[in-house]
Amino acid sequence: MRPRWWPRRVFAQVLSAQLLIVTGVTLLTAGLVLTPFGSRLDDQAMRRALAIAQTTAARPGLVRDLLAARPVPDGPVQADAERIRRATGARYVVVVDTRGIRYSHTDPTRIGRRVSTDPGPVLTGHEWTGIEEGTLGRSARGKVPLRDAGGTVVGAVSVGISYASVRALLLRSVPGVLLYAGAALAVGATAAFVVSWRLRTRTRGIELAEIPSLLEEREAVLHGIGEGVIALDRSGRVRLVNDAARRLLGLGPDTAGQPLDALLPPGRTADVLTGRVTGTDLLTVRGDRVLVANRRDTADGGAVATLRDRTEVERLGRELDGTHGLTEALRAQGHEHANRIHTLAGLLELGRYAEAADYLTEAIGAPPAVAGRIAERVHDPLVGALLVGKGAVAAERGVALELSPASRLPDLLADPRDLVTVLGNLVDNALDAAAGGGLTGKRGAERPPVEPWVEVDLRVAGSTVVLRVSDNGPGVPLEARELVFTDGWTTKEPVSHRRRGLGLSLVHRLAERYGGSARAGERSGGGAVFTVELPEALRLPEGVNR
Repeated sequence: MRPRWWPRRVFAQVLSAQLLIVTGVTLLTAGLVLTPFGSRLDDQAMRRALAIAQTTAARPGLVRDLLAARPVPDGPVQADAERIRRATGARYVVVVDTRGIRYSHTDPTRIGRRVSTDPGPVLTGHEWTGIEEGTLGRSARGKVPLRDAGGTVVGAVSVGISYASVRALLLRSVPGVLLYAGAALAVGATAAFVVSWRLRTRTRGIELAEIPSLLEEREAVLHGIGEGVIALDRSGRVRLVNDAARRLLGLGPDTAGQPLDALLPPGRTADVLTGRVTGTDLLTVRGDRVLVANRRDTADGGAVATLRDRTEVERLGRELDGTHGLTEALRAQGHEHANRIHTLAGLLELGRYAEAADYLTEAIGAPPAVAGRIAERVHDPLVGALLVGKGAVAAERGVALELSPASRLPDLLADPRDLVTVLGNLVDNALDAAAGGGLTGKRGAERPPVEPWVEVDLRVAGSTVVLRVSDNGPGVPLEARELVFTDGWTTKEPVSHRRRGLGLSLVHRLAERYGGSARAGERSGGGAVFTVELPEALRLPEGVNR
């Protein structure tokens, strides 16, 4: 739990944490510097005391004066020791014989008395350094044996450096260390302030307590909306993808960090999402879905793409086209029927009963039974209804829609809606081409001299459905026979309720999904022919050879 005194804002929290860290590190560094520094000062003082003692013991005549004189305050040993003490600044220079009796001391009254510390180790011939407490207080000491010409130990020299002077030197060094520590602390505090301010700018004032809530809200929004969202970094790798995007694009669970080009096959969908194709509300087809994609670049060089599923809208648009065509056909037939009724009524009023009877016989007996022929050859009700409706639309547009005599389609389709989609798109394009302004034709092309017509051929080979739609329009140029199946490619004028350039792309995708093919070719005698093969499109009864 956060203590009450701890600040709440991100800027203050980060700054306080960094200041505490910098202060702690600075104090620790200063302590680490001062601790060995004091030890080094002690070592230097002991070495200095030892050096003075060695120099004193090496003076000519000191051994002679020690052996010849008595330990008195005005003796030659006391005079030499005091001169050396004043010259070196030592606290004391004490010369003792083998019994530990002082021959020199800063306090003359102590001459002739035994030293307060044990001189035994030095009198055995060993030098010694250390920190000891004596009659003159605590001092850094150096002791050396005093030898005669033959090397025999005849006494010892002890030199002390006041420990107070060592401590004073250490205290004089502390301000300098603290000055450098303060400068380092100031630099660290400034750097902490700059980092905290930059963090505040980058987080746009968001508090730490708000970040988990924002992340949870983001996840809920991303995975709760129906639109697909996919975020890419500057290298084209996936940073984020929500559930809707996985479903629409058919992506697996392990997509983060992978290049988008490696997740999607080459095509328009990959080109739109990676930015190779630019624009707004770009149409693309993924599988059997019609998607509308938009892409927006981010400040860090990446991008966020959104996807909307327009499959149902496109289906409704095509149904609206068919309904509109049927409405126009019924309107035209109703208008023609009213004209016939008026003509018949006029003949009756004129008393020309024979002509009226002939006219009525001709009106009700002449039309061909198109629906009957379709029902005889196409047993699937959805496909048959589609052909009847398209026949009415074709008649209204002045195009003859014919069903080839060899057509046969049993009522065994695995999914009639797929065949309706394929056949409806092919017939629509063929009617546009035959009428003189469609996908397969060139705008401004001259109309053929013969009556425009479209022929539909539906056949079954085992479990494979083969459908062929031909027209006597301008035909498909050789260089465009592959391009016509590309997403968004069209030569039609756009309509208000839906976009163009998806019909043949959907046909191609459906054929691929069934493991078949869709191809465009040239009709013998002029015009275009589109052939689609849909393997396994029929559910054959058991025992029937495929």
